[in-house]
Formats: sequence, C-alpha cells, structure tokens
Amino acid sequence: MIDRAFAEAARYVAEGRIPGATLGIVTAEGAREVRVAGLARRVPDEVPLTRAHWFDLASVSKVIATTRFVLQLADEGRIDLDRPLTDAIPDLRQYDVGGAAERRLTFRDCLVHRTFLPAVEPIYTYGDDPARLRAFVLQREWKHGPAVYSDINFILLGIAVERITGAGLDALPLGPGLSWGPPPGPAVATEHCSWRGRVLVGEVHDENCSAMGGRTGHAGLFGTVDGVLDFAAGLLDGNGASAAMLDAIRTPVEGHRTAGWEIRFPGWSGGQACSAGTIGHTGFTGTGLWVDFERGLAWTLLTNRVHPTRHFDSGIFELRPATGDAVVAGFDAMSKG
Repeated sequence: MIDRAFAEAARYVAEGRIPGATLGIVTAEGAREVRVAGLARRVPDEVPLTRAHWFDLASVSKVIATTRFVLQLADEGRIDLDRPLTDAIPDLRQYDVGGAAERRLTFRDCLVHRTFLPAVEPIYTYGDDPARLRAFVLQREWKHGPAVYSDINFILLGIAVERITGAGLDALPLGPGLSWGPPPGPAVATEHCSWRGRVLVGEVHDENCSAMGGRTGHAGLFGTVDGVLDFAAGLLDGNGASAAMLDAIRTPVEGHRTAGWEIRFPGWSGGQACSAGTIGHTGFTGTGLWVDFERGLAWTLLTNRVHPTRHFDSGIFELRPATGDAVVAGFDAMSKG
C-alpha cells in the first residue's frame, strides 16, 4: 500500500523539489508502514534522512499539543470552552476591561479561528524577551479584520494553558517521539534564517515562537514519524482522547473547522478520496497529519520543504492531496483484496 502512495513524494525528492520526505501510515488495528527518501539536510553538507529524524512540526503543534491540552482541561472541568479567555487570563487587555473586544473572545472562538485577529504578526521584531513578548500579545489592541486562520488565536490559547496549569507547555505530557525543541535526537534542517543568520537544525523555524522562548501555542513542537503516528493511533483507537474530545475535534463548528482541526472540503490538503469527516492539519515547514475515522486510517507526510529557503515553489500544495488520495486508494484496494 505505502510504496505506491509514497511514489509522488519520492519523485519530488528525486527532482530536487524537496530535500527529503517521510510518509507514515497507521490503521486502527495497529498496522504501521513508513517510507523515507532524500536528505535531512542539503546545506552546508548533505545528511541522509532516516526514520529516526525529528521534524519541526510547525503548526501541527496546534493540534497535537495545544488543542489536546485545551480539550483535556475542558474535560476536567477546569475551563468552559464557551467562556471568555479572561477566565484564564484576567489581565488580557487589562487597561480596557469594559470595551476591549479581545476580552470577549472565548476558548472555542480561538480553537475554530472565528475571531477578528490577524493571521500573523511579526512579534519577533518587537524584541526577544519571552515574558515581554507575551505581555505585548496580551496588551496589544489588535486591528480588527475578517475571521481568518490565525496564529494569534493559538498563542493566546497557549498562554491560557500555561496560566491554568501553572506550568510551561513543555511540562505537559506528550508521549514518546514528541518534544518541544531542541529535540533529543537528530533533527531535520529547515531554513537558512535571514534573521538568525544560520541554517536551522533542531531549532524552531517559526520566528515568533523562537523569540517567545521556543514553546508557544501555535508552534515549537518537534516529532519523529513514529511519534506523530502514535498520536494518530491514539485518536483512532480512542486510547489517546476521551469521547468528548473526539467529538470536539470531529464536529464542524465554523465552516470546515472543528476544534483545532479542519475536516475535508473541496481543495483541502488531504485530498478528496478520504471520508467526509476526515480531519487534518498542516505545518508551514512541510508537515501534515490526516485522520480518516470512517476507514480507521491515518497518515502523516513530513518534509523539509523550506530547506534551505521558503522562497521556492516546492509543489507541496499539490503533493499533499496527491499523497492523501494515493494512501486512501491503496488502503481501499488492500481492504477489498
């Protein structure tokens, strides 16, 4: 099943469009397959990619870590998803307690990206003191705009989790093969960062996350292919999430968005062959995870498409759905056989 599904990614590697790629597939019964091709690093010298390499998961952090933490706290009765963030962050826009729209944002609003907050902001350009930058995020009067997928939503959720638990995100349990950086093993290179002046290896790619200490609600998580597959397997067999958590991540709330995740929609990253209720999420560095509950099937495609630069058409937006369609086709053919 996996060889045919991996063929397109292997072709991209051979053509030099991406340095390396890893595809992992897991089923609800526990069957697992992994294929690897290419390089973990192209410059300044070549390093072959292996199954043991850690990838910067980028925005996949939002679902593997932050969404899970928020929903676990809701499960425990420590937060109400439909209550405002100020239940956890009373000092949010504390100089305008009566009029600040940020003070009315709820946990669920942020989880499903139905806020007025911008997609992204170059927070790292305002300094590199993590505490000060968190204060900046909390006290800034954000410009209002249409609801968009926003890193700021998840930065706020990460701060809320830290306030409720009294601990940093890196103190919360994740499972083997998942870690906040730097990872405890060989890491895949991402970009030659113009801000930091070096090729990033085992160092978070996202500039805002880096400036805020490397552990934020929107980015900073590293994972091996098996660590990501273990997480996905826990969703498929129910051992990694409660019934309420599974319901939350599978139920659309705003358009094609569930709590933290997306479900299949025309043109989405997981392809169109998967079941309608399939959930998924991608990361800027070239990562992604998709879970088809109806089939009992999950897959992750991990690449370093930003190495050595993001300013190159890697074709990742075509590769992801093509891979998803091939994974599902192979699974269906095997199931019928």
